Amino acid sequence: MLIDDIKIKVVAGKGGKGAVAFNKNLNSLGPAGASGGKGGSIYGVGTSDISALNQFRFKKEFLAENGGEGRSQFRDGKDGKDLILLLPVGTVIHNLTTKSDVSVEKIGERILIALGGIGGRGNFHFRSSTNTTPKQFQGGRPGEAFELRLELKLIADVGFVGFPNAGKSSMLNCLTNANSKVANYPFTTLEPNLGVYYELILADIPGLIEGSSSGKGLGIKFLRHVERTKILFHFVSSESLDPEKDYKTIRKELGVYNKELLEKPEYLFLSKSDLAEKTELKEKSEILRHLNPKMTVVSIKDAESIKKVERLLNKIKAEK
Repeated sequence: MLIDDIKIKVVAGKGGKGAVAFNKNLNSLGPAGASGGKGGSIYGVGTSDISALNQFRFKKEFLAENGGEGRSQFRDGKDGKDLILLLPVGTVIHNLTTKSDVSVEKIGERILIALGGIGGRGNFHFRSSTNTTPKQFQGGRPGEAFELRLELKLIADVGFVGFPNAGKSSMLNCLTNANSKVANYPFTTLEPNLGVYYELILADIPGLIEGSSSGKGLGIKFLRHVERTKILFHFVSSESLDPEKDYKTIRKELGVYNKELLEKPEYLFLSKSDLAEKTELKEKSEILRHLNPKMTVVSIKDAESIKKVERLLNKIKAEK
């Protein structure tokens, strides 16, 4: 089960309190209480693992380490350890407390989520000519605490869209080292799958059907992942009884969800060509070519058609 939208609470560490102490060394007088350590901060770090949000499925509260208390003889308290949360690239961090958003865009990118509290000053810092034996100290400041909503929107160079069982997962497996589940029935793919073709990230977006934009099927859950893909590969199965309707239905759902999706570059593929008769294939391909001139007939069992797709991906890679 892929977790791509979840709420958690984060609490940065509290600063340690300052110490009240006096010098113990022979012939040395005066305050020697040191300051408390800084509380640990919480950072989000980008990872390529799209299932990384699964760590938040059962544990909902994350706390960084508190700073250590100040000690005698000018020894400051130990700083609390920072807490690192691995977040998939494409995660939008919605801070529900401050009403601000930030996005994880790159692998290894480090984003400050909650800042640790500052340690309090010890009595050494309160000394003066009129107060040679101060007993004042400061308590540590609390760390920042926020309610967060983590929403994953996959960042991919190419997004595969189309009705269930249109051959998207099979094509992804053929082009990359992805190991997506494939079978001859609808909704075989229940989670987005990623594959890498040289420098290009390809994403198989599952679950789009008529009514997806209004919550039917699985599509509403995954339409958000289409938003951040740069180019769309739209698959229509040669087994379809009405390929024109299939094409227009998916385009309509994309537009209803977000009109900007219709402005993305789109390449159309009549897939599973090995399962259709030549005359039927010719008729359906002409219909689709009229709807989108960038139409190609493909089958994972036809090496030449796969080469056409690879040439297209190489062109996209070169223009990246």
